[in-house]
Amino acid sequence: MRLEFHPEARLEFHESAAFYKGCRPILGTAFTNEIESVLRRILEAPNRWPIIEEDVRRCLTRRFPYGVLYTIESDFILIIAIMHCSRNPGYWRNRLL
Repeated sequence: MRLEFHPEARLEFHESAAFYKGCRPILGTAFTNEIESVLRRILEAPNRWPIIEEDVRRCLTRRFPYGVLYTIESDFILIIAIMHCSRNPGYWRNRLL
């Protein structure tokens, strides 16, 4: 199975990494590594994480306050959002249309 990103999810990933890199370069690298680790865990066992709404699942990061929201499609996993867990929790819903 492969991963596909919603364009806004990819943008969130890059913008969040740039934010942490602006704080401290090592944090930008750590954030990127953490999200990549989450993506690998999702690929290994996509059904492991709970459904939070309809067929959207969420896998939380361990070090940063982020969750990766995704759906399991027939031949790929769609990353819907790289969501900061303390901000506007439902903003990504329009991406399901």
